Amino acid sequence: MTELHLDDLTLWYERLGEPTAPRLLVFNGSGATIEGSRPLLDRLARSFQVLVHDQRCLGRTSVPDEQPTMVDYASDAAVLLDHVGWERTAVFGISFGGMVAQEFAVTHPGRITRLALLCTSAGGPGGSSYPLHTLADLEADERERVSVQIVDTRYDDAFLASSPLDRAIVDTMRRRPAAAKTAEQLRGEAMQFEARRHHDVWDRLPRITCPTLVACGAFDGIAPPGNSEAIASRIPGAELRTYEGGHLFVYQDRRAFPDIESFLAAPAAPPRNGS
Repeated sequence: MTELHLDDLTLWYERLGEPTAPRLLVFNGSGATIEGSRPLLDRLARSFQVLVHDQRCLGRTSVPDEQPTMVDYASDAAVLLDHVGWERTAVFGISFGGMVAQEFAVTHPGRITRLALLCTSAGGPGGSSYPLHTLADLEADERERVSVQIVDTRYDDAFLASSPLDRAIVDTMRRRPAAAKTAEQLRGEAMQFEARRHHDVWDRLPRITCPTLVACGAFDGIAPPGNSEAIASRIPGAELRTYEGGHLFVYQDRRAFPDIESFLAAPAAPPRNGS
């Protein structure tokens, strides 16, 4: 990883894949870091030159003194693109990263060639994602139960007994050790959740002019599919695809990754009017 010093923080980023491959800027989800997203990033790096960073408040990137907004998260990416010399790129945003990608698309439209928004929400009348910050208020057993249920609303004992893949997903979630977090990490996590809570690009979505794919899982309890339907209805020409699965549909439905990669790898369209 490489560090980039901004006015109020140090941002850590990484480039993966072949330098001659199509460019792809990746925005990770809530609490997700570069190190924690290796399977996803390695898969994308097979087809793309991936640029990814630990977003402010997370991973090795520092926690600023002031509460960030979604505009700050989008601005960090624009500065990073300037730093590495990328004028335009395809963008992949998943969950919270999809929220940042929407903000990036409406504030820096000329920098995006194609946009993939996965299991995310627009906020406002378009619907919000599950308030993850409230999980911390639950007792451990209840927190585990709710965490599993919102990942995929089908997840009960009977369903998991019938699906080895989903059983493995839940077992992995339950086995994952809860690493002790420092006070600074907890402060950063709270800041990200606070920015997420105020996310609302609904009125500005029609400004997005690049080819856009909105993808969701039919049984997602974190970003319900209706939220993706709302996003797709609001972005001119957007394509909506619904997959068999929940918030982790990219791993649950074998059609998802090839579809998304094919969309992102298509020839870049020239900037449209207004971008």
